[in-house]
Amino acid sequence: MKSTLLLTVGLAGATVLLAQAQTPPANLQAPSAPGYADVIAKCKTPPPARGGGPGGGARAGGAPAAGAAAPGAAAAGRGAAAPAAPAGPAEYTVTAIPDVIAAGQRWTLVYNTTGNNSDGILASGDGGLLLAQNDNGVVLKLDRNNQQSIAYRDTNTGGALSMNAKGALFVASRGPNTAITQLAPERRVFANRINGDPLECIGGVLNDISADSKGGVYFTMGGVFYADPKGVVTRYGENLSTNGLVLSPDEKILYVTNQAVVVAFDVRADGSLATQRDFVKLPAGGGDGLAVDAAGRLYITAGGGGGGVGGIFVAAPDGKLLGNIAAPRNFITTAFAGPDKKTLYAVANNRQIVEVYSIPMIAEGVKGRAK
Repeated sequence: MKSTLLLTVGLAGATVLLAQAQTPPANLQAPSAPGYADVIAKCKTPPPARGGGPGGGARAGGAPAAGAAAPGAAAAGRGAAAPAAPAGPAEYTVTAIPDVIAAGQRWTLVYNTTGNNSDGILASGDGGLLLAQNDNGVVLKLDRNNQQSIAYRDTNTGGALSMNAKGALFVASRGPNTAITQLAPERRVFANRINGDPLECIGGVLNDISADSKGGVYFTMGGVFYADPKGVVTRYGENLSTNGLVLSPDEKILYVTNQAVVVAFDVRADGSLATQRDFVKLPAGGGDGLAVDAAGRLYITAGGGGGGVGGIFVAAPDGKLLGNIAAPRNFITTAFAGPDKKTLYAVANNRQIVEVYSIPMIAEGVKGRAK
């Protein structure tokens, strides 16, 4: 990948990188990469037609739809300047949610860059934050002072991240040879086939992942899937158009965004799923990324909530909607991090500009688990 000229500036006490020029990404999502048609032509079970049926229109949070080039990529290839920042940020007011957040709190911009897409963020063990970036195939780390470094390279268009309670770190590799890839403690392909077919045969883009303490990984790719500890993949659920997912603190429930509804599944002892049901309906926007706190409350990124451009809806463990944390942008993913896990981070992405924000919380994230 050609280098991008960067200008370092100070912002809210953080080091922020602003790209001055942009080149086409070296890492493409599988449906946009050369050879994709040849792969799916050999599928024993062909994927649904694009835009039709579960999986056909699936796309990673903030990412182009399957088969579409990233906006601005063609222009960038002709030497065009980097895309302009999105309009805003919007005015917003954070109202109190008891035991969750105090009234009047403000979001702080801690990092931004060009590209796509810093989806599926995750707390690091030392109080920092991990972000997987599609375009350059790296996992970026922001430490507790928001200073950046590269934690992992060559992730094959790595998207969402998840770490299980035993410290195994996984990334959604969205490029050709789509796979759940384990990055630590050893690097290996964890799961890349379903019923003998490549994962590309599901259709769409590998989106979000959630690793369990049994050694398996749940993921979304139009529907809901579980790769067991041996990497064997099984599909679950009916009538789903999925995006983000996360396990409850006790790992007995799996939550999955399904457009304007979050659905829940019971998790059996062997990791299989049962009893699909609607958990909470969002009053505005479509659900994207998810997080949980130590009390089992669910945090749902969605556009158009709370009277502002975007927000994070908060639901109690019984599915009661508790309120919305208003925000200056539409967010695609969120996670608790920081030394005490009482800072909520979220990412805004218009498919060209990535912005990472943080806000102080009363609630805290799950201890002993990255997310």
